[in-house]
Amino acid sequence: SNPEPWLIPLQGLFGQWGNTPKTWELVWGDFFQIEINQPEDALKRALQIKTLIKKIQSENSEKTSSPVDVRMAIGIGEKTYTGAKISESSGSAFVFASERFDRLKKDRLNLAIQSPWKEFDLEMNLFFDFAGIIIDHWSISSAELMDIVLNQPSITQTEIGEKLGIKQNSVSGRWNRTHGAKLLEMEALFRQKILNLTK
Repeated sequence: SNPEPWLIPLQGLFGQWGNTPKTWELVWGDFFQIEINQPEDALKRALQIKTLIKKIQSENSEKTSSPVDVRMAIGIGEKTYTGAKISESSGSAFVFASERFDRLKKDRLNLAIQSPWKEFDLEMNLFFDFAGIIIDHWSISSAELMDIVLNQPSITQTEIGEKLGIKQNSVSGRWNRTHGAKLLEMEALFRQKILNLTK
């Protein structure tokens, strides 16, 4: 039988960041765990995963938004034991991620963080909640655009237009509808706060 349409692209993305099963694992086809060595990269990685999933086409090609979504918890902390598989590794980072993930559905969230810093968590989770409202309403074309920008940060609107086969003013309009600039500001803020906290 054919794999889920997001499975191979997701494995390809994770493969750029490390080796399975030591740094990432896809379990049961719909659950994954991934270790990010630099905590300041965690939100960018989460956004890259999110955009990859949100640009998946529906079998009903008339639909303009993806039929699938992804729920993620970021845990920031120590790793006290490295297993042969990431699912066997342990430490506060894994505990935090697991605890937060278990509460996502109840809290009606698709992305949240738990770290040793409670105030940081409160602030960033509020940002993530607002960002989720934007991302949940993305069309496939919005996700495609954000995916390009996240993976090629220095790309110009003209180059994006060539890549997508659309005019530059169409890129500009799509970028505004994606609220990409605000999401990149949030990512930069997250990165700076983590760097300050881990000095």
